[in-house]
Amino acid sequence: MIDAVVFDLDGVIVDSEKVWDDVREAYTREVGGTYTESATRDMMGMSSVEWSRYMAEALGVPGTPEEINAAIIERMLERYGADPPLIRGAVDAVRRVGARWPLAIASSSNPELIEVVLGAAGLRELFPVAVSSQEVPRGKPAPDVYIEAARRLGVDPPRAAAVEDSHNGIRSAKAAGMRVVVVPNPHFPPEAEAVAQADVVLASISELTPELIAG
Repeated sequence: MIDAVVFDLDGVIVDSEKVWDDVREAYTREVGGTYTESATRDMMGMSSVEWSRYMAEALGVPGTPEEINAAIIERMLERYGADPPLIRGAVDAVRRVGARWPLAIASSSNPELIEVVLGAAGLRELFPVAVSSQEVPRGKPAPDVYIEAARRLGVDPPRAAAVEDSHNGIRSAKAAGMRVVVVPNPHFPPEAEAVAQADVVLASISELTPELIAG
């Protein structure tokens, strides 16, 4: 029995994974750091505290993690503007699901970016709960952000479903005990072993229906 649905944001509602990657890589090179081949996958799902520390320690980006985080978020907000790149079909899918269950966001994005996307999409009223990994001890693949989203909704995690797109996101939601619907990210596809953990795999967010979530 499903009592609530928790959506990831990046790669599910907004096509931002490539934007994050571009911004962090450009900034790293601009200030004299070294952007490695594994950096993109390493940082997927990390909280802002975790990826800013990673950029300082692993990529050699100068400045404190707090300074790095502020610089990246400033550039992300500039890229988003008032028109973030919403994924085709995502808004309608959220509204279909929200007509049946209470919803939450569980995202690695910073709170200010979550607000920009939900406001631009006209979805703020459907998400009484929006949790950033910045607000919990560990980012994805740890289950913290999903557990906190369920707690704020007042439901047990095993009675909630999650909608995800990434390797670490799938692992996070499964670790929380949730039913997982995955729409694999086309830019950074999750590995097969993570996809195999999902309960439902869709080709597009447009295919998402309450019936598929309920099972």
